[in-house]
Amino acid sequence: MWNRIIFQNITVSDVILSFIIILVAVLIGKALTLSMKKRFKDKISKDRLNTMSRTVYYIILLAGFMTVLPILDINLSGLMVAGGIMAIVIGFASQSIVSNLISGIFLTFERPLRVDDVVSIGGQDGTLGIVEDIRIISTSLRTFEGVYVRIPNEKVFTSNITNFLENVARRFEYNVGIRYQDDADKAAEIIKELIEDHPLALKNPPPQIFVEDLGSSAVNLKVRVWGPSTDWFQIRIELLWKIKKELEENDIKIPFNQQEVWFMNELEKEK
Repeated sequence: MWNRIIFQNITVSDVILSFIIILVAVLIGKALTLSMKKRFKDKISKDRLNTMSRTVYYIILLAGFMTVLPILDINLSGLMVAGGIMAIVIGFASQSIVSNLISGIFLTFERPLRVDDVVSIGGQDGTLGIVEDIRIISTSLRTFEGVYVRIPNEKVFTSNITNFLENVARRFEYNVGIRYQDDADKAAEIIKELIEDHPLALKNPPPQIFVEDLGSSAVNLKVRVWGPSTDWFQIRIELLWKIKKELEENDIKIPFNQQEVWFMNELEKEK
């Protein structure tokens, strides 16, 4: 039974042995990639570790296939010729795939974005989200609404990429309007103390608080604060609420839009 010929010189035992070799290669590849991820997860960035583990996995699979070829009596030179012809056909038929592949290689070396970075791809009106995966053909983002977006690497590489986590610190700002009868110096001091008391607001670069302009119904203070790029949004919403409450407790109020209307005097009205 085991020596029964299936095709030309290939026997049942050859097919079973080939299957076992491929299965062993897959298991070894999976085991090595899992071991690498556990061992180096705190030493190497996530995207680089993914690239390394995938490379190791595919190398082991390739070694398994190369081992199987002689057992199945497959001529490697003929396979290479056929593969070359097929590559030419595929190259003409799917130029976009090749372009995405090359772009993916360039992205791997240039590294304008990494897994878990918050990025905007395509300028101001582009796709904003968290990088979930950078594959050889495409890049996946998860938007803040929980939607997954797959973007071809050619578009990623040729688009404007805004990376909000590339710098360790990020600045945000408020416009705080107070009444003309309120003490602007006192308001600025209250805001400054709140910023200094926040554990994540950075002291360097220092915060800025100044009168930006005198509006029609309010004195507008500009407040600029720096925070860690990973926590800036949380700091922003916490500080804004504290500023609002603290100013109200000190009888410094944010005015409503108002307008003064001047009427004609009594003599002009009688006319």
